[in-house]
Amino acid sequence: MNNDLDKLVTESVNEKSRNIDRVSTEKMIEIINKEDKKVALAVEKEKYKIAEAVDLITTALKNGGRLIYMGAGTSGRLGILDASECPPTYGVSSDLVQGLIAGGEKAIRNSIENAEDSKEEAAAHLQDINFTKNDFLVGIAASGSTPYVIGGLEYAKSKGAKTAALSCNPDSKIAEVADVSIAPVVGPEVVTGSTRMKAGTAQKMVLNMLSTATMIKLGKVYKNYMVDLQVKNNKLAERAKNMIMEVSEVSYKKAEKYLKKTDYNVKLAIMMLNSGLEKREAEQELEKYEGRLADAIENNR
Repeated sequence: MNNDLDKLVTESVNEKSRNIDRVSTEKMIEIINKEDKKVALAVEKEKYKIAEAVDLITTALKNGGRLIYMGAGTSGRLGILDASECPPTYGVSSDLVQGLIAGGEKAIRNSIENAEDSKEEAAAHLQDINFTKNDFLVGIAASGSTPYVIGGLEYAKSKGAKTAALSCNPDSKIAEVADVSIAPVVGPEVVTGSTRMKAGTAQKMVLNMLSTATMIKLGKVYKNYMVDLQVKNNKLAERAKNMIMEVSEVSYKKAEKYLKKTDYNVKLAIMMLNSGLEKREAEQELEKYEGRLADAIENNR
């Protein structure tokens, strides 16, 4: 357990907000906003490490593995959030990207602070999902010293899996265990130690990049359209039709026709419209190019 909190950047006192409890509401918001502006710049400095992690994750998923996020408190919840948004956005199985949190599902809504101190719980959680060497683990901890996350990374390494550490402190303990260390240093928080603020924002940005870039590399995006989205409600149906109209340059009526014809498979509808192939042939071509719509269309014009 790390008892040297005063040595962590995320736990230090922010001089810019030292008197935040004595200023006007407008000034209070200004202070928070100025500090938040530093987050994107901190993440930018880690872009090469993020890209390195994306390539490793993509390889793992192509080889039948999964992307697993693991964290405690805010970090764990952010991992769960990112994982839960992948199926509706990219049409993937809910098993492909998963989030684990110290304390289990109850900790998603209720704070269970002491749960983060157990390395054993982390190993048990990974065993419960049958974690293997083919999977990829991202350990998330703003402090970089959370035992639960360290335990998870150590277990993953013992299985021969590739790993990444996401922290907001340089030279963290989790960085020592992981294959790739991503560490956007956002500095001390406006409210000392409240890492749900800048650190949490930085972590969410990085997780968005990891999952989004991986899905793009897996062929889940065409140009900048999420062509594998799951059409589950009226809003998404209209989004799908607009996507087909714009990409294929067809009328609303024709886009709707092909969307229904393909059982609301946006990618397949676009493939049929841009290749002239019938449904089964278009499916075969997409399968041939592993779902990469750009390659499939280019080779069937």
